[in-house]
Amino acid sequence: MFTGIIEELGEVVSIEEFGDSSRIRLRGPVVCSGARHGDSIAVNGVCLTVVDSPEQLAAATGEFSADVMAETLHRSSLGALKPGSRVNLERAMALGDRLGGHLVQGHVDATGTLLSREPGERDAEGNLRWEVLRFSLPQSITRYLVEKGSITVDGVSLTVVEAALDSFTVSLIPATLALTTLGAKGIGDPVNLEVDVLAKYVERLLDTRTLPSTLAAPAAAEDAS
Repeated sequence: MFTGIIEELGEVVSIEEFGDSSRIRLRGPVVCSGARHGDSIAVNGVCLTVVDSPEQLAAATGEFSADVMAETLHRSSLGALKPGSRVNLERAMALGDRLGGHLVQGHVDATGTLLSREPGERDAEGNLRWEVLRFSLPQSITRYLVEKGSITVDGVSLTVVEAALDSFTVSLIPATLALTTLGAKGIGDPVNLEVDVLAKYVERLLDTRTLPSTLAAPAAAEDAS
């Protein structure tokens, strides 16, 4: 489980192709600090597992490797990464930590593309104070977005400003623009999208109301008397 608060901008070191899967090596000194074999690290919002042995992690300070299966390559934008690509990195949250963003699973629901960037006001020195980004929204997840609700874009926890039928907007502050990949995204670039998991659970619970009683809940045990 993650929070969507990016810890650092990492970099793809190398990618090894294995037909339907890949092994990706990434550089991220912050997330590698104390990393162990089997730890979870979100890469552009995708939960990946550290596969390096303790010896390998100790020998290659600041770097880790992760296997990416065909399903992940198909459902996310990780297949478009190349050596040198910048990526958003976040370690799994520890129980008891502050939840600065929202509950993020690292399970991508769909991909979208950046449709537009609208600069906001600037300060006295001419620095951009905020910017509005619009992303395409696949029909399969439209129903999960609401204005002022949460969405994860490339691993970044964001608040939805406008939720249209086929797109949505978010407003980014200078820190988000500078410390994540979203600041450098170009029009047409793909992004990983994960909707708020709470919305999916609510939908499932409401769906059971329309199911036959034999499917919606187990039948009560008959009185033996």
